[in-house]
Amino acid sequence: MKKLVILITLFISSFGFSQQELKLDVANPLIIKSLVFSYENYISDESSFGVSALFNLAKQSSDFRYNENTMLTPYYRHYFTTNSQWNLFGEGFFGLNFGKYDAPNLGGTGTDLKKYTDGALGVAVGAKYIASGGLTIDVYGGLGRNLFSSNSPAIVPRIGLNVGWRL
Repeated sequence: MKKLVILITLFISSFGFSQQELKLDVANPLIIKSLVFSYENYISDESSFGVSALFNLAKQSSDFRYNENTMLTPYYRHYFTTNSQWNLFGEGFFGLNFGKYDAPNLGGTGTDLKKYTDGALGVAVGAKYIASGGLTIDVYGGLGRNLFSSNSPAIVPRIGLNVGWRL
């Protein structure tokens, strides 16, 4: 038991010695009515890992909305330079997404909304600006492909304009 407590303590304390960022996507609430929060932890000057959480606030009947109602997206980023202000990155991600799809009902006279859960594997590219005071701005875009269900959308977008703060 002592070994487990020591390992957990060392794991948690390792986060205290690295660069961390908290971010909010500012474009999604304005355009698509969804909230995206992100946390990013730097492993080195050239790589980081993080997680994003998307919450779709638009009604299912809206004309323009994400298919996903909720999505949890762990990601890994590799930065191509060690510039302290501007940097380009490539990203690999896995998006665990939950939503609803139109399924024909048993009477054959319409459709019913059925829930789905799927996982998308994808890539994205982007750029990041880091101000000397700690403000961060990153813009990125990419696509993922759902892997497990035939009832979910085939393609999952990963698009954002994040504003955050380096801790």
